[in-house]
Amino acid sequence: MKKLCFLVGSMAISGGTYVIVQHAAYLLDQGYDVTLAVQEPFNADTLAWHDRIMQLHCVPIEDAKREEFDLVIATWWKTALELHHFNAPRYAYFVQSIESYFYPENETPLRSLVDATYELPCSYITEAKWIQEYLETNYAHRVALVRNGIRKDIYQAEGTAVALRDSQHQPRVLVEGHFGVPFKNTALAIRLAREAGAKDIWVLTGSPVKWIPGVSRVFSRVPMSVTSEIYRSCDILVKLSTVEGMFGPPLEIFHCGGTAIVFDVSGHDEYITDGHNACVVKRGDLDGVVTTLRRLLNNRVELTKLQANALQTAESWASWSESSSAFRDWVEVVLSGPVVNRTALAQLVDRAFLEYQQREQQRLSNRSRMSRYHLSRLVVHFSPLLLRFLKQFEAVGEVLFGSRKAR
Repeated sequence: MKKLCFLVGSMAISGGTYVIVQHAAYLLDQGYDVTLAVQEPFNADTLAWHDRIMQLHCVPIEDAKREEFDLVIATWWKTALELHHFNAPRYAYFVQSIESYFYPENETPLRSLVDATYELPCSYITEAKWIQEYLETNYAHRVALVRNGIRKDIYQAEGTAVALRDSQHQPRVLVEGHFGVPFKNTALAIRLAREAGAKDIWVLTGSPVKWIPGVSRVFSRVPMSVTSEIYRSCDILVKLSTVEGMFGPPLEIFHCGGTAIVFDVSGHDEYITDGHNACVVKRGDLDGVVTTLRRLLNNRVELTKLQANALQTAESWASWSESSSAFRDWVEVVLSGPVVNRTALAQLVDRAFLEYQQREQQRLSNRSRMSRYHLSRLVVHFSPLLLRFLKQFEAVGEVLFGSRKAR
């Protein structure tokens, strides 16, 4: 039995973790010994949102370093920096986005550290065509492509809903995303929906919040099975993130009978066609978002057409079993491929960290500032109660006082 290990940043609700869990659960079903080595602390509550997590072997990352594996797979940049600490003949990197884009342009040292992980001499796989092309063009890697699937047993047009859609009333708008993550633009989407005249706005978020001003209902950290009931209750998803790999929420609401308004973010064209199954607005065109949403709120004919075509797109999209079967085929290729030089991995990471520290010291000559990387390491030590309070305060502040600008 081959032993596989996925290096995971956090087991909390996120699209990236969802994808990892789906592939890991499939590999477990196929007879592989699968471990998820997790950087951030977790407990039973952290794992409850996905119906397969509890069947997986999730351990703190330091515990996993004492084991031996046949293949270790990094799944985001911080975990890629840990690869050389694991005892395995083969290593791989599942790149779900170009993650240096997650950080502001003025944080040049941090962005360079993230980009350095794409130089690691290991096997590569990704979920979107644009990422494959980026890594092949800029880093000369041979990169496998396996697009994300969909849980057809959960995301479907027929089924229970939190509240029925009502064609006699204005369409219901759903905003999805975390607060406190600038490129998600979740609070901005709420403000633009209100500006467009939406009367019934719902929010689905992985942030621990209970109330948002101007929002009818907030669904926070709900189990995956409940998300489809929320999607089936809403007509239009407004998803305005400016950095994505291949984002899932628009595809999920497609399966549940809705449509979406999105920016022309990288990866949207994997399944979204403007004017056919959803509406695509140029990144940063906030007036365009308002105009488009206002039009759909007042034009049931166009809305119904988009929803019908979105369902057709959904019907032809691969299930997770199909997607993860292709992922398994890639795993087998890697397992039969050349051994990776662990020393070379370690040397590259050491060099990248040294360059980061030197550049960051220069950038932070003003000691009043702290790098986002170091700050994020402090946040995980806050008590759960304090963290929930801070997140609630942050979300309300973003909605009430945030700038009218896409990040």
